[in-house]
Amino acid sequence: MSESQAEQLVEELRKASVANVLANTCSLLGSLGYGKLSEQARDLDQARLAIDALKALAPLLEETERRDVQQLVANLQLAYADALHP
Repeated sequence: MSESQAEQLVEELRKASVANVLANTCSLLGSLGYGKLSEQARDLDQARLAIDALKALAPLLEETERRDVQQLVANLQLAYADALHP
């Protein structure tokens, strides 16, 4: 990474809100969790870790986003249970 790229990244991070980064992180964790439950990448330990991380982050979010993440957790838990007993 060049010095100008590093400076640009630092500037972008200064502008970012922690709330937005948390929401994006939750979205990414949800996608990863579902990916780990797929037949091609079956890794139940990693899927469980994604679920646990989402449950830990949910209380930190604003109400609307918290409800969305709680629904995501519920859906992931159902998919996880299905993966345990195919």
